[in-house]
Amino acid sequence: MNEDWSGLNLSELIDLLEPMPQPAQVSLVPQTAGWIWLGAAVLAGIAMLCWWLYRLRKRNAYRRQALTELEACQNDPGELARILRRTALAAYPRAEIASLHGRDWLAFLDRTYPGNAFLEGAGKDLADAPYRQSGSFKHLKPVVSDWIRKHKSEAA
Repeated sequence: MNEDWSGLNLSELIDLLEPMPQPAQVSLVPQTAGWIWLGAAVLAGIAMLCWWLYRLRKRNAYRRQALTELEACQNDPGELARILRRTALAAYPRAEIASLHGRDWLAFLDRTYPGNAFLEGAGKDLADAPYRQSGSFKHLKPVVSDWIRKHKSEAA
């Protein structure tokens, strides 16, 4: 091909150029099976974490309900004792809890809780406070709340 390009100016020469070919589309599908397995494992891990969190939330529903009742409760020792007993019945077998009273009840509360706030601390008034006519029982509510939050249930 013997073409004469000498008579053309620069803009006419540029018009003679062919356009560059477009590159092929990049596929978004992983090229190896390892990425597919990794993606499946990550999704399975997320699903297991969600299931575990759901079960944990469901398992601790009785605690949330007890704390809600405790917030609405005044410093009435009978009501505090009732909330505490219902919470214990939700967390432990009925046969183990239902017959406990007095020092045995307080010993159970200390045994299932990190500390000794019931036999030797402020919670010792819980056993006989519902039967007293007078007195200030403001110190019982924080102890009951702490037990509800921190006790070790049989399900855990």
